[in-house]
Parts: sequence; structure tokens; C-alpha cells
Amino acid sequence: MKVGAVVLTMGNRPEELRALLDSVAKQDGDPVEVVVVGNGSPLPPLPDGVRTVELPENVGIPAGRNVGIEAFGPGGSDVDVLMFLDDDGLLPGADTAELCRQAFAADPQLGIISFRIADPDTGVTQRRHVPRLRASDPLRSSRVTTFLGGANAVRTTVFQQVGGLPDDFFYAHEETDLAWRALDAGWMIDYRSDMVLHHPTTAPSRHAVYHRMVARNRVWLARRNLPALLVPVYLGVWLLLTLARRPSKTALRAWFGGFREGWKTPCGPRRPMKWRTVWRLTRLGRPPVI
Repeated sequence: MKVGAVVLTMGNRPEELRALLDSVAKQDGDPVEVVVVGNGSPLPPLPDGVRTVELPENVGIPAGRNVGIEAFGPGGSDVDVLMFLDDDGLLPGADTAELCRQAFAADPQLGIISFRIADPDTGVTQRRHVPRLRASDPLRSSRVTTFLGGANAVRTTVFQQVGGLPDDFFYAHEETDLAWRALDAGWMIDYRSDMVLHHPTTAPSRHAVYHRMVARNRVWLARRNLPALLVPVYLGVWLLLTLARRPSKTALRAWFGGFREGWKTPCGPRRPMKWRTVWRLTRLGRPPVI
């Protein structure tokens, strides 16, 4: 299988980016082709052979990654698998690309693999980086219902069948949107603890737009993908969870602003998942109400 990699960068971490690219170049097996997308910023000097795209403005994470996909042909068709890696991450093992090849070759239904993210200094995997409800053991691999945006591999046939990431989301929940569409088309998603990306421990709320985007995109996600009966249930559960976490008044104000925005603005095409997909998500441990 031919493997490519998409790296999105704002151009503000040149040393980390170079270290990541070096780790990709050291992967076992056939060389991994790489495209680096500059999201509204010029790119620093990069190794020979790396494809580059410089966007004139920051179009957001999903749209930027979609540009990277298309750099490998329509729907990434020039390669069989695309890895998506954060620009401040690093592949500590040289076997990650080969493990991806083996996993996709062994399981024709496997569409997406979510890597394990671990802090390079402590080795700790944050609970939020384990894409399932039962997240206490990050070393346990399993089938899951979503994946991590900056540490994953996708069979490019998935993009060609169900489309790319939702451009308008800009940041937050774009992975779940793609995951639900892929699951609805019959693909499966694995979390693999043996495929590791080193990444410094961070908090998602470090982004200024975090609370607004999370709320707005949560509404869009439901409106786009869930059967009508489940939309109010899903959003009602998340409203209660948000209040239970007792965010600051500023954060809560931003969250409710995003929640209103999600109802008042276009969410993109609505393609509600089949009820058998709802049952599949439930059997996998995460019914689409939470």
C-alpha cells in the first residue's frame, strides 16, 4: 500500500515541524510521500521531496487538511492511505507506516485508524485523547466511533466515497462528522495503542475560539448527521454535561453564543445516518446521544 502524509502548519513551529518530517522520513518500508500545507502563512525551508501548498489565509483545520488530501489527487487517489499528523508531533517508532499498511491490508472494512497520543516526556496519554467513553486504559486497542484529528491514518477510498472533512467547521468536531459518515457507509474505525504520536500535553481551551466553536459545531454535527428524533436528545445531553462541568461565566457565554449560532446558520448538507448505524454506534459503546 502506498502511504502519504498531510501536515498542516501555521508556520510558527519550524523546529518541531522539521523533527516531525525527519521522523516520517525514517519510517520502515517504502518512503512516505508528504505534503505540508501552510495555513495562511509562508512555509519555512523544508527537506527535498516534500510537497508544499501555501494558502493565502487561515482556512481552518478541516479545510486545510482537505487541501492536503487533494494534493494527492482527487480524494487522495494517488495513494492508498493518508496519515494526518500535527506539526508539533513526532513519530517515535519507525514502524508506524508499516503497521498502517498491515492493518488496512488485513481488514478490508477498516477505514480509519486513530493513533495513541503520548506526552514525549512523561509518556502519559490524556483521557480526552482516547476516542471512547471507557478511556481509563489508553493501552487497550479497540473499535471506536471517532478518531483524533492530528494523529490518524485514513484509507483514501473513504474520502472518495463519503467526501472530506467539513470545511465550514474550521475547528472542533470535524473528525466525528467524517467518522459518522464513514461508519454509515459501512467502514470501521480502530484505536491502536501501538501506533504512537508524541505530542506535548495541552488543553483544548488554549484556543481562543474553543468554547464557541465546540458548541456551534456540536449543533451542526447533529443537524447534519443524526435522525431527527435524536437531534434534541444529543444536544440536550451535551447541554447538561456542559453545565455540570461548571465553566466560567465567560466560557459559558461563549458556549451559548456558539450554540445559538449553530441553529441560526447553515450547517451544510443534511444526510441523516441510518438507524442501523445508530445501533452499530451503540454496540461499539457510544450511542449517538453522547
